[in-house]
Amino acid sequence: MISIVICSANANDLRLVSRNIEQTIGVPFEIISFDNSDGKKGICELYNIGRNNAKYDIICFMHEDIRIDTSDWGKLVLDKFAGKAEIGVVGVAGGGYKSLTPSGWYCLEYKSVDRYFQNLLQGFKLDDKDEILAYHNPYDQKISEVICVDGLWFCARKEILDEKPFDEDLLKGFHGYDIDFCLNIYGKHKIVVVYDVLMKHASEGNFNSSWLNEILKVHRKWTKSLPLTISDISDMELYDTEKAALKNLVEQMIEWKYSFYQIHRMLLTVGKSGKMPLRLFFKGYVHLVEQKLGIRK
Repeated sequence: MISIVICSANANDLRLVSRNIEQTIGVPFEIISFDNSDGKKGICELYNIGRNNAKYDIICFMHEDIRIDTSDWGKLVLDKFAGKAEIGVVGVAGGGYKSLTPSGWYCLEYKSVDRYFQNLLQGFKLDDKDEILAYHNPYDQKISEVICVDGLWFCARKEILDEKPFDEDLLKGFHGYDIDFCLNIYGKHKIVVVYDVLMKHASEGNFNSSWLNEILKVHRKWTKSLPLTISDISDMELYDTEKAALKNLVEQMIEWKYSFYQIHRMLLTVGKSGKMPLRLFFKGYVHLVEQKLGIRK
């Protein structure tokens, strides 16, 4: 039995995904949906209301622009949790490295095969691209442990959500909630990606300054705990990954018209990490000055 929570911005998408769930889930369920087409409430607030109203022990949070293709997927989800008290979150896409440098659920500059794990059909609304099967299971596993999952679709135990709700005081928009929630429970409960529930996600996501503003909030909250990785890698590899990611972020923030002060504040947050040497902050700061002065290396 599964409670499904959806924050809706499009009534037709909600109608289609509700019909899809009914046809494919294969177990008793309820859909708790919210019409948020006016965007007046943040997704954390609505997800917490949904959690409070849910009557089943497993809650699935999902975007409405999804079509699930696997029959009886609800049975597969419940089986992942059954008799496995250590598993707290199940998703279909997730990252094995959460960078200190502000980022989404995976870090592009991390070169290990553990960078991401996923199985989904990825559609594109913003780019003129054909749908692709985004599959990456480097160890041919049935379940892969990760640091964070993608918020497009994930299931969690209600008892965990009751103890660790979404941070609606911090996050007022529609981004960062998945990373923040996972970091809040990481180390206490296992967060996993599964490969036997296949779905299509119609949108690739919109990564812009609105998205980054929420990510920066999440990183100010968790910087002393980052980076986190499931891999056994050297300190030098960690440093090189973060240095590359930080330089790329500085350049992206400049392109998105962030002020010198805003980028400076981001770098100060990175410098507060207890896991990385302070020289990483100075490398980032030098790169910022070079970019502002037009010095290219």
